[in-house]
Amino acid sequence: MKRFFPFAICTILLASFSTAFAAGTTIRMSTTTSTRDSGLLEYLLPEFKKDSGIEVQYISKGTGAAIRDGIDGNVDVIFVHDTEREEAFVTDGWGTKRYAVMHNDFVLVGPPKDPAGIKGMKSISEALKAIAEKEAIFISRGDDSGTHARELMLWKESGVPLGQSSQTIRRGDQDVRVNFDTPTGRWYLSIGQGMGRALLMAEEKQGYVLSDRGTFIQQKFGRRPPTELEIMVEGDKGLLNPYGVIPVNPAKHPHVKGKEATIFAEWLVSQRGQEVIARYQLEGQQLFFPDAIPGAK
Repeated sequence: MKRFFPFAICTILLASFSTAFAAGTTIRMSTTTSTRDSGLLEYLLPEFKKDSGIEVQYISKGTGAAIRDGIDGNVDVIFVHDTEREEAFVTDGWGTKRYAVMHNDFVLVGPPKDPAGIKGMKSISEALKAIAEKEAIFISRGDDSGTHARELMLWKESGVPLGQSSQTIRRGDQDVRVNFDTPTGRWYLSIGQGMGRALLMAEEKQGYVLSDRGTFIQQKFGRRPPTELEIMVEGDKGLLNPYGVIPVNPAKHPHVKGKEATIFAEWLVSQRGQEVIARYQLEGQQLFFPDAIPGAK
């Protein structure tokens, strides 16, 4: 007992020192607009700070721009939703590990008059074909975000003829001209803006837009006056929307706070973090579903 007691005290002191080292620290995160616009971060980050003492300051932008922030070493961690690009970010050495955090889904929304006649369709491909055939207004974010990337993939899978369009997007601290394969015609409007603005423009133009469900619900029930847009298509497997968090690799950028970023990532996928995510609701609706611990409540 005499030998064990000093060892136990030492262990406790080391653990306390580690916690104290992290407490009072601020880390920087670049994240997609949907985590902000849905209200999730306002709910989630104070809970993390309460548990860890670490404050997370964030900037929200399209996933492509958020990943660029990680590559440039402008932030300590990224929290985004484009699995293919996230995995490339880690494979290329810019991130240490991708943690699968949660998912929600995309919904295709549009005006109550539904000029393309798509409401209730089960296939997102068939709905997009109908929009193209009727040349009904469609608003694209056009901002290299995860939502934009998914929209372009869905157009490609729909078989609608595509042409090449050019859009100026923000990457890091530079404006870059990027080419995308998109539908052609004046009915397809690429605006280079975030989700909230795309929803507003769809309402103004009485057009359709692909949205993450969380931001749409916030616009529908958390805004005054609420958006008049309605869900037209949901539930297609192509609309599943997973999110991952990745600490930036200190081997690439020695100045980043890798230890604290990892504490944040591991908290998000812990029982506690997953329960916090599962409990977040708006107007009685759960917006995000845990992936690390699917049964968390």
